Amino acid sequence: MEKIFPKIKSLVQLYDLLPENERVITDVLRQIIKENLPVYCKEKISYNVPFFYGNKGICIIWPATVPRGGIKKGVLLGFWYGCKLKDTDNYPTHGTNKQIFYKIFHSPKEINSRAHKAFKRSSKARPAQIIKSHKPIHHQS
Repeated sequence: MEKIFPKIKSLVQLYDLLPENERVITDVLRQIIKENLPVYCKEKISYNVPFFYGNKGICIIWPATVPRGGIKKGVLLGFWYGCKLKDTDNYPTHGTNKQIFYKIFHSPKEINSRAHKAFKRSSKARPAQIIKSHKPIHHQS
């Protein structure tokens, strides 16, 4: 009989279910993403994992412990419109999906300066290149 995975409603609940290695990787990736996304972007739990969005989906962090992520080990960082990123050094894996590009991290040590720089480049390109047809949400002071 297949084990039923609970519906995740908060980061605390997700972190409680993750092994330590996946929890650390997920937390480090979340911090890098939050530091580099434009201010109008938000985070929510969707598909039982952290999901970042503006007017469209931007990226998702999928630990292997959470079912239906397609990976057996590590934590996947997937970019919804990775095909529109200027990725000259092929840092994320392009895989068989023409739209979503991803990188799988197996240890926190793999999240090095190269990963940080790649995300920084992609997040700067994101509003101009990926959400061309959408305007950012402006907050009133």
